Amino acid sequence: MATRDPVADLRRIAFLLERANEATYRVRAFRGAATALAALTAEEIATRAADGTLTKVSGVGDVTARCVVESLRGEEPVYLRRLDATAGSDVGEAAAALRQALLGDCHAHSDWSDGGSPIEDMVAAAIELGHSYLVLTDHSPRLTVARGLSAERLREQLDVVAAINTTLVDASVDFHLLTGIEVDILADGSLDQEDSLLARLDVVVGSVHSGLREEADTMTRRMLKAVANPHLDILGHCTGRRLATSSEGGDRAHRGGRGRPESQFDAEAVFTACASLGKAVEINCRPDRLDPPKRLLRQAYEIGCLLAIDTDAHAPGQLDWLPNGCERAALCGVEASRVVNTWPTDQLVSWAADHEN
Repeated sequence: MATRDPVADLRRIAFLLERANEATYRVRAFRGAATALAALTAEEIATRAADGTLTKVSGVGDVTARCVVESLRGEEPVYLRRLDATAGSDVGEAAAALRQALLGDCHAHSDWSDGGSPIEDMVAAAIELGHSYLVLTDHSPRLTVARGLSAERLREQLDVVAAINTTLVDASVDFHLLTGIEVDILADGSLDQEDSLLARLDVVVGSVHSGLREEADTMTRRMLKAVANPHLDILGHCTGRRLATSSEGGDRAHRGGRGRPESQFDAEAVFTACASLGKAVEINCRPDRLDPPKRLLRQAYEIGCLLAIDTDAHAPGQLDWLPNGCERAALCGVEASRVVNTWPTDQLVSWAADHEN
């Protein structure tokens, strides 16, 4: 098989990252590696690839070196292939079909934690959007900046949810408010709520909110332990990145426009664990998150992960952010059957309950 031009491949990756408005540091990594390798002869590059010394060239890291090795084997680098696979723009029809298939939203907050509106207002907005269900996922106690719910407050909220559902049934409204939580994944990979309470909830979203700049090995171990927890159903906004946006309003904890880079972890290991355990990876629809990035979303899809397209809404109007995730899913070739919130209420709840067994 003929070799490819590894420098050209690195430059193409940088171009596609720029076009996708990915983080500047990531673009610089690929452009810098391309510039460094362009100063070497083809023979020098091949020799370093063969003896494993590419990363000794200033500006070349593990990821860029792997791309070079794949190029020299005549293969399109996996990183480039995934970017190319998600670079199309003619996705309107597929995204619209996916949005139509969604029956609910598995990640939403109320003013019980850091949301801006009462539970009842979130329910009313979800019904107006045509949802069959909404999972209420206020924060867990350690996230004090978001007024996370103590065990006592969560128990109180469960009674409120039950009362709301009774009211809906009495009014013959075909809608169900599901119990849930966005539970913090703690530094040791444990979940920030009592096991007995987590077992009572319909759906549990687990997310990392602290220590986001840990070393990749540490973060990977943390996430793998959380995914293995039988109470966790959906891995929320897995990279923790924040995109630079204007102030959106509507929730106390998400205002402001400063960005935050992705956490580093072994995505293949984490997504493989999710796939093998039947856990879903969230496609977060918030304009300031859009997490995971498309290259990682494509990787999760190729590995076989279930997915959940969630708004992470903190106000009623934000429940209509689902098209953001549908477009990204369509770009990555995701079909509706792989998205858990295209499932009817009973199937979704049964799937989550199976993780407890």
